[in-house]
Amino acid sequence: MESIPKHIIPKYNFFADSPRSPLQPPTYGNLITVLSIDGGGIRGLIPGTILAFLESQLQKLDGEQARLADYFDVIAGTSTGGLVTAMLTTPNPEVGNRPLFAAKDIIDFYLEHCPKIFPQDSSPFAPAANVVKSLMGPKYDGKYLHDIVREKLGETRLHQTLTNVVIPTFDIKQLQPKIFSSYEVKSNPSKDALLSDICIGTSAAPTYLPAHHFQSQDSTGKPIEFNLIDGGVAANNPALVAINEVSKEILRGNPEFFPIKPTDYARFLVVSLGTGSPKSEEKYHANLAAKWGILGWLTSEHSTPLVDIFMQASSDMVDFHIATLFQALQSEDSYLRIQDDTLSQQMSSVDVATKENLENLVKAGEELLKKPVSRVNLEDGKSEPAGTVTNEKALIRLAEALSREKRLRDMRSPSGNLATNQKKEECAQNNSTSKLN
Repeated sequence: MESIPKHIIPKYNFFADSPRSPLQPPTYGNLITVLSIDGGGIRGLIPGTILAFLESQLQKLDGEQARLADYFDVIAGTSTGGLVTAMLTTPNPEVGNRPLFAAKDIIDFYLEHCPKIFPQDSSPFAPAANVVKSLMGPKYDGKYLHDIVREKLGETRLHQTLTNVVIPTFDIKQLQPKIFSSYEVKSNPSKDALLSDICIGTSAAPTYLPAHHFQSQDSTGKPIEFNLIDGGVAANNPALVAINEVSKEILRGNPEFFPIKPTDYARFLVVSLGTGSPKSEEKYHANLAAKWGILGWLTSEHSTPLVDIFMQASSDMVDFHIATLFQALQSEDSYLRIQDDTLSQQMSSVDVATKENLENLVKAGEELLKKPVSRVNLEDGKSEPAGTVTNEKALIRLAEALSREKRLRDMRSPSGNLATNQKKEECAQNNSTSKLN
């Protein structure tokens, strides 16, 4: 995060109150900036809290209009992370190049809408009723989720996001992942779906919400169908997918990345936000699981063990792989993974949307800021404190690095804010001089 030569970048952003320019391509900077948000249902409140803090630090540096989409080359999200990604990158129709949501709005959105997406039954017969219901169909009908997502995202399509996005899903008809990527949509129009359809698809967690079917069109107008479920079954932690999408663009010779090489992973600055997992003593035990049949694997108090295990394994494998890569490159500080593995069993659920549990998740996010940065121990695969620097302090440093990188690109790019304003000043000075003469 300290790799940008500070002496060539303006110390202050004199144009903080001017209209925000889009983030200029990496070819004008030193870094490729990636933000990744895991899946996890209502636990999206945890990364939501982290993102609100990060954006507030950027606003301290660059003005109140600063938004996360102004600083990241790509934002990736799976399931609930996909919804957060869309919220951060969908343009506000009333204010052209500004996002529909500020990061601080994510918490209020979840607190208001999660209880309606996942309505709770507090009757004493609820556990038995849920088991019976799970045998008949998904636990929730998804109607409210579909309605609110369509209402908020409207007719926005993938190519219209304010920065590049990557949202993994899984197509059950083709039995393969479907990655909705801003990079790919340029050459594959069939992926230019409505953001609302993509978000509904990536959130369709098996047993919880219904699978989602919709159609798009290829370049000839031929209909292309999608039969999607939660992207978490393939990539619950989409950080590696995002890195892969960027690497493919470099291989294709995309001029936005020149002269970066496909193996220049040290140029990446990756921020990966987890949604939390249960503390070790509350995870499943083999003695108990050995007795499970179909119902046992699909129904447990506050969880669906089979789904939880697949998605947690997916997230942890990605974390381990990226941590190994960056440690091998001696670039540990270029990868920041923020994850809480101390949640209670109820807090680690994806759908217990009671007022108390939702508020506890917000508190967990706030407490996570105060905890030390953790890194994967490559010997046993477990996360452990990497020192005394807290996640809060690491995010403050990250905000400074992102701000410097944006200003560097603005200064170097002919269409950046700094360059544009400098040209305006030069023109004004020339006009003034000519009038005097």
